[in-house]
Amino acid sequence: MRRTTVIRTGLSALLVLGTWATAGLVPAAAAPAPATTEAPASAGLLTAMQKDLGLTKSQAVARLAAEKTATAVDGKARRAAGPSYGGSWFNPDSGTLTVAVTSAGKADAVRATGAAVRLVKHSARQLDAAKAAIDALDAPAGVASWHVDPKANKVVVNVVAAEKNDNDVEAFVARARQAGPVTVVETAKAPQTFAAGTVGGDPYYTGNVRCSIGFSVYGGFVTAGHCGRAGAGVSGWDGSYIGNFQGSSFPDNDYAWVNVGSGWWTVPVVLGWGSVSDQLVRGSNEAPIGASICRSGSTTHWRCGNVLAKNETVNYAQGAVHQMTKTSVCAEGGDSGGSFISGDQAQGVTSGGWGNCSTGGETWYQPVNEILSRYGLTLHTA
Repeated sequence: MRRTTVIRTGLSALLVLGTWATAGLVPAAAAPAPATTEAPASAGLLTAMQKDLGLTKSQAVARLAAEKTATAVDGKARRAAGPSYGGSWFNPDSGTLTVAVTSAGKADAVRATGAAVRLVKHSARQLDAAKAAIDALDAPAGVASWHVDPKANKVVVNVVAAEKNDNDVEAFVARARQAGPVTVVETAKAPQTFAAGTVGGDPYYTGNVRCSIGFSVYGGFVTAGHCGRAGAGVSGWDGSYIGNFQGSSFPDNDYAWVNVGSGWWTVPVVLGWGSVSDQLVRGSNEAPIGASICRSGSTTHWRCGNVLAKNETVNYAQGAVHQMTKTSVCAEGGDSGGSFISGDQAQGVTSGGWGNCSTGGETWYQPVNEILSRYGLTLHTA
């Protein structure tokens, strides 16, 4: 087994939970204590941000505080902008949230919420409509993904550089341009899911596939849909029975949930794998584009990066998956289903990507709030 004594202690109890990957949670005795004074972040989280994002400790603390403020401002600014809302993004250098609007008359109201303002031509509704039209197209393998980029005020279509001149790719791009404002960006590789064959000492198995636990919900945990079909049995790192996939969707979506029983239980914790302290989950407020984000998985453990894009359609070999969030965080086989978290807020479950944690890459996650809404689940929070 690839675990330290500390990680293994009480593991079976925890795994159930949303720990993510394998070992996972924390035994009941070590479960989250009531918080009297909520610190901005644990020392371990700050250390991870310093390592993966190249920040000093004071910069990491300041960034987390700015991101928390930006997340709160985002909803207010969206309401103030009304139909002229064109999207938003966070600038980690200035610590500010910028909101795009199509009407100069809405600028003052948006600024009053604390956001910076940029005047643009296309509203978020128009860009989303263009992307929806592209979603209806049949994408060839050389097209990696596409998403609305509020900063560019266009729909970005990512094509694999080596296949950009392929006839099918060029034809797809031509049809996409007819849908609305489109720009094409080259990417190194096509995305793939991060499931893996059975390997000893990992989080959960279904058939010959190993994946990672995402987040605890009351009654079970959420994870990636490509890890198993509804009805499939799930066992933990120690081989003991946990439960079954109660619902699963892939492609089109990439989410699932597993019920928990047989001596397993859930706790509101994400495993830090010794790189950081185990993280308490306190909610699921959505972090803006540009925010820092970290991931836990059973293969590459704890990794951090930034949110690059939202509502992206990812074109896997098995079919397109919609409404994904793209990040600069690396991942590898077996990390599928694992947790993405920003501060203490659950963000989503690992779906797939390209690259690895030696040379770098990009990873997409399925937003957790959509999973909760789809299955009527309640996130287990501290």
